[in-house]
Amino acid sequence: MKIKAAVVDKVNDPFVIKDDIELAPMQPDDILVHMVASGICHSDEALRRGDAAFTFPVILGHEGSGIIEKVGPEVKGFEPGDHVVLSFYADGTCDNCLKGKPTQCRDYAKYNLSGTRCDGSDHFTEDGHHVSDMFNQSSFTTATVVKARNCVKVPKELDLRRLGPLGCGYVTGSGTVFNTLQPKPGDTIAVFGTGAVGLAAMMAGRISGCTSVIAVDIVDSRLDLAKELGATDTINSKNEDPVAAIKALTNGHGVDWAVDTTGVTKVMLDSLAALAQGGTTATIAVTPNLIEVSTWNDLCVDDKKIVGVNMGDAIPQIDVPRLIKYYQLGSFRFDKTEKFYKFDQINEANADSGSGKTIKPVLIIDEDYVPGK
Repeated sequence: MKIKAAVVDKVNDPFVIKDDIELAPMQPDDILVHMVASGICHSDEALRRGDAAFTFPVILGHEGSGIIEKVGPEVKGFEPGDHVVLSFYADGTCDNCLKGKPTQCRDYAKYNLSGTRCDGSDHFTEDGHHVSDMFNQSSFTTATVVKARNCVKVPKELDLRRLGPLGCGYVTGSGTVFNTLQPKPGDTIAVFGTGAVGLAAMMAGRISGCTSVIAVDIVDSRLDLAKELGATDTINSKNEDPVAAIKALTNGHGVDWAVDTTGVTKVMLDSLAALAQGGTTATIAVTPNLIEVSTWNDLCVDDKKIVGVNMGDAIPQIDVPRLIKYYQLGSFRFDKTEKFYKFDQINEANADSGSGKTIKPVLIIDEDYVPGK
């Protein structure tokens, strides 16, 4: 089956939309999804520019939303016409999956970052040559074939164009707070970086009952949006020392919890320095940067902790519907971060994401889609 897809031919190349990509035939447990839209994530950009090892050419995209066209005979729980958000794949059978930790699936890297389908076969080809996929979906396409565990069914009355980023960026930020840090009502939290992931973490902190929700960034417009979405305080770290400012807002103690979404070395260290005794910071950016800490002063005497979190420790089939409920209640307004672009504007959208001009670009792949139908 020939499809249209945005291909990156080699490291740091621009996206090129091609209409001669061959989509693999369906297997008995496959689902064919007509793509409506896809968010652009910083992880897509990290892979495009070579921050992590990957095989090129590649079709990126992993925040897809679409409508099921066909299901294989072994698929249960889904049918043609269902609206779905796509997320990562986990087999559901390994010991970690059975413990309820699909983000720690023993074969997570093979399934999501090897560039092939779960069984090692090609997902996409061009003129008979391998083209790598991402997350067993590759949502920068007009159609894709996925497994049921990639899919989360969503209400048809909602605007499907807005929902794709729930599959990664929004579930990563919010899940880091809801699932990993688990603050209690009355706790304090600081979020460094107010992109889509950071704002999701910040809104989750507010929903969790944190009485101080502090947003840190260097762009005033983003901080204004953070305030609108629930931050109790904002700090422009270009104009003032964020650690000193956070200490001043917390009676000199620091915050109980912090989340760094920037991956910048100094900012990651600031997120640690801004903690109160016994505090925890989650560093969740895809970054090649390193940090060096004192195990005696920081981690031992002050009893501070640094944790890494993959995909917000999320179970997409549980976490995405929860976020939709919060959205419907008006407490998780992720749509405020989004801006729509046409599919052929993908390079412009990606550049706007990188510069900070747009918090969450969303590519509209099917321009004929009508919300609610």
